[in-house]
Amino acid sequence: MNLGDIIGMAAKNPQLVKTLAGQFGLGQDQTQSAVSGLMGAMAGGVQRNVQQGGIESLLGALQNGNHQQYVDQPEQLPQATNEGNKVLGHLLGGKEQSRQVATQVSQQTGVSTDILKQMLPMIAMTAMGSMGKAQSQQGSSTMTNMLTSMLDQDGDGSAIDDVLGMLMGGKR
Repeated sequence: MNLGDIIGMAAKNPQLVKTLAGQFGLGQDQTQSAVSGLMGAMAGGVQRNVQQGGIESLLGALQNGNHQQYVDQPEQLPQATNEGNKVLGHLLGGKEQSRQVATQVSQQTGVSTDILKQMLPMIAMTAMGSMGKAQSQQGSSTMTNMLTSMLDQDGDGSAIDDVLGMLMGGKR
């Protein structure tokens, strides 16, 4: 199972979809589409973060945070908005990038951009919760291997040449 699969599993959590549908007054299908689109953006954000050298801070956040609770108890997500906004800053880069994600997912799903902006911090916490849960179930070495494999862009089994290439501006 890869990291995208782990994050994607959270999008299929029926309790998460039910909680968000009720909070935002959306239908189940609409909410499922919105959650899936936003989770895809989170997976991309994690990948960019890791590729830009953020693997250690991400692993630290997974070990020190209690994010799994949001997977198991999504009704607690509304109280996690402040922390979720911090996570968004790390994963997506800032408010402008979050707005772009909300706009793009809105165009794909028909859910209003304003609702998606409100959902984003909750989805970020759920993505972190999914990764944290996988880490606790599979061990931190498995999570490290998954994150490291994201850096192995040429698939040769070694991320070192890829990281050096990124550091040297694509020249190897």
